[in-house]
Amino acid sequence: MILSIGPQHPSTHGVLRLEVITDGELVKDVVPHLGYLHRCFEKHAESLPFNQIIPYVDRMDYLAAMNSEHAFAMGVERMLGISDDIPPRVEYIRVLVAEMNRIASHFIALGTYGLDIGAFTPFLWMMRDREHILRMLEWTCGARMLYNYVWIGGLFYDLPVGFEERALEFARYLKPKLIETQQILIENKIFVQRTANVGVLPLPLAINYGISGPMLRGSGLKYDLRRIDGYSVYPELEFDVPIGQGEMGTLGDCWDRTWVRLAECFESVRIIEQCLARLTTDLKRTPSFDPQALVPKKIRPAAMDYYVRAENPKGELGFFFRTDGRSDTPVRCKARACSFVNLSVLPELSRGVMLADLIAIMGSIDVVMGEVDR
Repeated sequence: MILSIGPQHPSTHGVLRLEVITDGELVKDVVPHLGYLHRCFEKHAESLPFNQIIPYVDRMDYLAAMNSEHAFAMGVERMLGISDDIPPRVEYIRVLVAEMNRIASHFIALGTYGLDIGAFTPFLWMMRDREHILRMLEWTCGARMLYNYVWIGGLFYDLPVGFEERALEFARYLKPKLIETQQILIENKIFVQRTANVGVLPLPLAINYGISGPMLRGSGLKYDLRRIDGYSVYPELEFDVPIGQGEMGTLGDCWDRTWVRLAECFESVRIIEQCLARLTTDLKRTPSFDPQALVPKKIRPAAMDYYVRAENPKGELGFFFRTDGRSDTPVRCKARACSFVNLSVLPELSRGVMLADLIAIMGSIDVVMGEVDR
């Protein structure tokens, strides 16, 4: 029998349609149907100046807009040759807000995943704590989710007065909450039974499919672009790269992927605290500091092909630029969306599982359809 799950279904995490071929309760094959949220990002970018593309970058992975902006701005700065001139305070603020956004994105992944397989309370907890992050990011730029805060060459504005102190309070508040989440969700007996040994993604298969982010690390490979590429100020910061261990079941199963996301939240809190320590000591705000000092009036890179990548909450987000040296708009702006690539392995993970396990596997991938469809 052919079942359609979605495109209006809570467990598809957006407007995704899964055409499922079943034999009773067993899944024989899955065909994802995309395109319900297609907004022509790449074609649209060809008619806009580089700085005006950033609001549309926000709308790809709308749960991690700061991370996406950071990757895009970094790529254009490298093409312009100004990346080494960005003030350290600007870079530390970028990493600070990006890591806050990483936690907010993982909270959506963890909370909705709990909902998918029957745990209601963790979702409410995640939304409560995510709201603190959204309010703080709104304080920086006036927007709750789509920020346009990281500009090419700098920032829209310096951090508001008192932001550092409030962020430090939040970091202290969040640590015990993460431990509570681990106890009520990740180590919950029912959750373990629903996710351990389900949707096992072997490491060779993950590599062949180009999987990245927590899905790849859940399969046991310590591969994080913040460490591998060492972009921005990440080489100056101390943090671990959590990987799946197969503790509760098989290495690379749904439980491992979920555990990696929670473990990354602990590491992001560590990064936030280190950024705040630098921003309140040797990189203090001064009246002369202008976060827009290096923002170019006209952005016109030399003719080149350039690819930039960064570690987004869901994996490797990359932008390929082609410029002609004459125009202030890109000839081509191709986005390498991690959600799109990660979703491509769903049929491999789902063949032969129970229909209820398909929902568990889908939730463990953590896709955002705005980024899949672009």
